[in-house]
Amino acid sequence: MVKTGIPRLDELLGGEIPKGKSLVYYIQPGVEGEIFGLQTIFTTLKKGGNGVYIASSTSPGVTREVFRDFGWNVEGFKENLTFVDAYNSLIGAPSDEKYTVSDPDNIENLNEIMITLMQESQPSTILFGSLSTIMDLCGEKETIEAVRSWNKIAMLYDHVIVYNFTAWPYSEQTLKIIKNDIFDAVISIGGIAERVIFGQYFSIFKASWAEETDKSMLFRVFRPGGIKIFIPKIVVTGPFNAGKTTFVHSLSNRAISVDRLGTTIALDHGHVEYKGFSADIFGTPGQKRFDPVIKLICGEAMGFFLVVDSTKPGDFARAEQMLEIAKSCGLPYVIVANKQDLPGALKPEEIIKHFNLPQDVPVVPVAALDKTGVYDAFEVLVNKITGGTR
Repeated sequence: MVKTGIPRLDELLGGEIPKGKSLVYYIQPGVEGEIFGLQTIFTTLKKGGNGVYIASSTSPGVTREVFRDFGWNVEGFKENLTFVDAYNSLIGAPSDEKYTVSDPDNIENLNEIMITLMQESQPSTILFGSLSTIMDLCGEKETIEAVRSWNKIAMLYDHVIVYNFTAWPYSEQTLKIIKNDIFDAVISIGGIAERVIFGQYFSIFKASWAEETDKSMLFRVFRPGGIKIFIPKIVVTGPFNAGKTTFVHSLSNRAISVDRLGTTIALDHGHVEYKGFSADIFGTPGQKRFDPVIKLICGEAMGFFLVVDSTKPGDFARAEQMLEIAKSCGLPYVIVANKQDLPGALKPEEIIKHFNLPQDVPVVPVAALDKTGVYDAFEVLVNKITGGTR
């Protein structure tokens, strides 16, 4: 079984890609989508499996450098990673690879090598670095027929075969076949654009072995690091002196606050990198005069934390007011029961009774000063935002 190594995508695919299946990353032009295939094959190598990379748009040497840019040194997997060089012959350069396509313009030459390789190899994750380049060189119809053949052979020999495909302006029939007919799974990778692409997302268009889902995930590409799920705004709110600023700083890899005499008078801002997720955090002041700010920034957020001081039930009425303001935006939320390290701190179940909350509302015990529970709260909220099961 093969995992992509991409946060949430493996869950959406039912945990893994079964043996013998084919998957295409269907990439909108202008979006950095080739990393999906790279991360998938490197995940296989990390888990002790075998990988085959068909290099058609750059040389194997350049591809190894690209892996290194993401912090993935494939030199340690020489025995498990095979390159098919379908590039160097195109530019008249020599190749040191065992499998070299002498005529990249001729699909039959590549086809012969692929059949031999799949028959001779142990079950592997086979990645076509750029199916689009092969299509450009060999023709749309010819490439589609070859893909059908490769997918059948992969199924017979228990390979998982993965393709990066950039959806350039090919014929409507070709794009329809790619999206609907010849692959077991299609992962759409697109951009959110207004003059320029300023956000990127992926979603499952189909997966024959997994439950259907229409969920899309924003992502960012990091060097090093690869793909991380991106959550552009999470709000932290709560009464004065509940520990919001401490919570933001404890949770964040980097954070700034604007305060006067120790009290936040503007927004706290932090950024979190944790377990494959990247999120921006914004904390509101607790004073009542700032209530309009809560609704304003929650209107652009994806979820929020309500931080309460577990030792001060007298502040809960104010916390409930703030909760109602933030809830009006229809966001998922988590109650952070802060200061659990202090005497007299109420337990989460007691706080649920005070707030008269439904039983499915998470109340997470936290001691923000020493970071206890802060990442537990983050994971709970991220799961609610992204529909995860962790």
